[in-house]
Amino acid sequence: MQSIAAHLEAIRSGRSTPSAVARDLVARLHGPGSAAGADPAWITLVEPGALLAAAAVLDDRTDLPLCGVPFAVKDNIDVAGLPTTAACPGFATVPTVTAPVVASLLQAGALLVGKTNLDQFATGLVGTRTPYGACASVLDPRYVSGGSSSGSAVVVADGTVVFALGTDTAGSGRVPAAFNGIVGLKPTRGVISTRGVLPASRSLDCVSVFTRDVADATRVLDVCAVPDAHDPFARTDGRDAGAPATWSPGDRVRLAVPDAAGLQALDGPARRGWESALAHAADDLAAEVVAVDIAPLAEAARLLYDGPWLAERYADLAAVLDARPAGLDPTVAAVVGRGATASAADAFRAMHRLAELRLVTRELLGGIDALLLPTAPTIPTFAEVAAEPIAVNRRLGTYTNSVNLLDLCAIAVPVLDRGGEVVRPPFGVTLVAVAGADRTLLALAAAWTAAVPQAVPASVLP
Repeated sequence: MQSIAAHLEAIRSGRSTPSAVARDLVARLHGPGSAAGADPAWITLVEPGALLAAAAVLDDRTDLPLCGVPFAVKDNIDVAGLPTTAACPGFATVPTVTAPVVASLLQAGALLVGKTNLDQFATGLVGTRTPYGACASVLDPRYVSGGSSSGSAVVVADGTVVFALGTDTAGSGRVPAAFNGIVGLKPTRGVISTRGVLPASRSLDCVSVFTRDVADATRVLDVCAVPDAHDPFARTDGRDAGAPATWSPGDRVRLAVPDAAGLQALDGPARRGWESALAHAADDLAAEVVAVDIAPLAEAARLLYDGPWLAERYADLAAVLDARPAGLDPTVAAVVGRGATASAADAFRAMHRLAELRLVTRELLGGIDALLLPTAPTIPTFAEVAAEPIAVNRRLGTYTNSVNLLDLCAIAVPVLDRGGEVVRPPFGVTLVAVAGADRTLLALAAAWTAAVPQAVPASVLP
């Protein structure tokens, strides 16, 4: 699948049309021999007739910024007329109103292909907690795809769509990006509207963006980062208006990285991937790398599932747990159910401690351009997840769980070997910055990927 720029150039030059794009998608997803019905990445596909009709309307609107660009939406985000299941069949509803983030993309001319699989109720980082079938990593089917935005990452990585929306509360927009060798943007909380998104932890939830390169992530953010006066969690302090538009070779880049204690969670393959990332930073980006103590991030991360923030997830899902809908995942029910025991005093103690940790983190990030972290300390096989579903999932959040709690923005990018291939097993890193630094972070990520030419193995290309 082409980049957004290449896609638009083909349409505006007359070499292609939105209708031609739609016909190709219908043939791929609905034609004879297609495997879409058995593909666990998808929960609901837009009907062929509706897809072709939507494309036909766009044939004369080539001026639109995303004209005919195919995309997918995680199935905890509402699209009018399509079921929202959150990967729980007994919970499914058909909304009459489209989430503003999706509406903004449709108004820009993007072509919705369907809704994607997820860890049920966006509770998980593995991609296996779903009755619709577990997704595997596109790069190596022995490994899980990561979650909770599993399907969205997979359909971008396998080239079916150009971009996809996910959500990210604890890493769900970053871990699947790492496990599938693509880009995962988690903007500052509140920059993209979360109205019409089924809450996981409402004060922390973000809509995330999956793409195959940083330029595409920037284009999508440009369209959907629209102030929403009706979203109580919206904010306007994350626009980063003064950010540099580019980062040129030779520009001073200062990156903080975890010290030795902060890297103890890495397994052997992940440590090799991390060493490759450090070499890229020093040799290709000419970055100054400074080791820091990330213990404050680790402490904040523990608040999410070992502290009272789990009560926020329970508050939104208690009625669902009580109803025991068909297809309710027992691991998800067990995890969320633990939130019933937190007290108000526990919550206030944690809030006060988090405020202190945010202050410490701002000081930690002072004077640097970004914090560079491993996205995940390991990539598990399906057997490993099945053997210890909660322990493995907990480990995957080592470097991601703290980011929204600490009010940071982040972008996950793959790590390549010197041959330009995604390292195996798949491994990625995440660039993290303070709230509101989204544009600066995108510019730095673009410099990172330009200095380390991105490539996806030929076997993955459509």
